[in-house]
Amino acid sequence: MIQVAIIGTGNISNLHIPAWLLFPDRVRIAALVDIIPGKAQKVKEKYGLDCDVYLDHHDVLNREDIDIIDVCTPPYVHAEISINAMKAGRNVVCEKPMAPSLAECDEMIRTRNETGVKLSIIAQNRFRKPIRDLKALLDSGLAGPVRHATINSLWWRGHCYYDLWWRGTWEKEGGGCTLNHAVHHIDMLGWMMGLPKRVTSVLANTAHDNAEVEDLSISILEYPGALASLTASVVDHGEEQTLTFQCEKAKLAAPFSVSASVSKSNGFPERNEALEKEISDFADSLPELPWTGHDGQLENVLSAVENDTDVAITAEDGRRTIELITAIYKAGATRAAVELPFSPDDPFYTVEGIMKAVPHFYEKTKSEIELGGTDITVGSDYGEKK
Repeated sequence: MIQVAIIGTGNISNLHIPAWLLFPDRVRIAALVDIIPGKAQKVKEKYGLDCDVYLDHHDVLNREDIDIIDVCTPPYVHAEISINAMKAGRNVVCEKPMAPSLAECDEMIRTRNETGVKLSIIAQNRFRKPIRDLKALLDSGLAGPVRHATINSLWWRGHCYYDLWWRGTWEKEGGGCTLNHAVHHIDMLGWMMGLPKRVTSVLANTAHDNAEVEDLSISILEYPGALASLTASVVDHGEEQTLTFQCEKAKLAAPFSVSASVSKSNGFPERNEALEKEISDFADSLPELPWTGHDGQLENVLSAVENDTDVAITAEDGRRTIELITAIYKAGATRAAVELPFSPDDPFYTVEGIMKAVPHFYEKTKSEIELGGTDITVGSDYGEKK
């Protein structure tokens, strides 16, 4: 049986623990770790786990029986813990974002290559059928090449959200809504279209004067033959999250919708019902997923470790997302268009370089160890059937 140790028992661990518990014949949660005294013990008792608790992740790495380290900590220690775990011969699944900087991502990838272990970065929306279907539709070519993409990563967080000790700082959170919320949609965009060649962005903090970081960013991404607009926000009521791709022949979107037009003799649009039906029929023919969201991705990691196969979502996928986020931060900080890819001598390649260059909108004056409650929103299900 595979043994898992979860490092970090904050809110996001409440999605990981139930996922692992879905597979009691295959995996056991053997340890919980949290640097805050008593926190891991409370989580152990909440779920009735038969496991050990620790304050230091090094104590877990000294155990020979641990197969997978599941990193659920704040972003600033993702790289450190993941690298330590891989050097100890452990497979790693790490929550998003992979790390705040490309330098850290590259060190994680180097360590994985040197040790030969598995490393997967959480991007659970790829395990949602509407997103899988959208990717398959784009790849099918039925709608033609993308001309214009609109990505809305819209969330809402109250003022006190940034009172938690690690949030709202460039040092520990690593960024604001672009890094820690839009990371989901940037991953999906990168999966479907790859990286753009040029990025222009504006960063702002419009509603959270207890945070150094942005709570709103708007970016234009230039691709060969296409443009994309990306809005990242934690000031949008309703949390509407959509991905829309206007292609040569049709519009495709998640939550699922399709529209297709052909030209009348005067250039005005006429609905192409035949193509809409063909696209809809193709989508209907695509298979259901046995497990979705975090359940699906953690099952994939479990299968990869059991069978020594590749993980579905790789460290390279995680790095690609961080590269686009870094470009957004550089473009917003410098008020200039940014070309991709980055080179290691770019000041924005490292955490230290980012922290020196980005705007610090406000001073964080309140720092709470706990905010209370574990009821969180983790984004749209994009119309996924329950």
